Amino acid sequence: MNRMILKSEIHNISLVEKLIDEISAEYKIHTDIYGKLLLAVVEGVNNAIVHGNKLDKDKDVVLEYQVTNTEIQFSIHDCGTGFDYHNLPDPTLPENLERTHGRGIFLMNHLADRIEFNDSGNQVSLFFNIA
Repeated sequence: MNRMILKSEIHNISLVEKLIDEISAEYKIHTDIYGKLLLAVVEGVNNAIVHGNKLDKDKDVVLEYQVTNTEIQFSIHDCGTGFDYHNLPDPTLPENLERTHGRGIFLMNHLADRIEFNDSGNQVSLFFNIA
């Protein structure tokens, strides 16, 4: 796995965008998949910075990735205590439509081909089929 370590500062999202641009160019990723990768991984890193590490610039977010002939996997790990990913409110329900938070995991679930969390909920792995 390749690894990028980021300080928990929002402006570091641009480094993630650059990484995805480089991976997409190197592996000739189709534009449809590129768009899903970009949105889902940026959302995951943003969640790690804002919710996991609470914007504490002394805490790192670790982004690991691996590319095979058929799949790209990104794993995003923060220093937070995690969360209960089994018990998330549905952002499409009427009572949740006005909320400003709660759509990130929903979005990642719909963009990635597969999503997995570690037991504590402070690491998410996103899998994208590329073949």
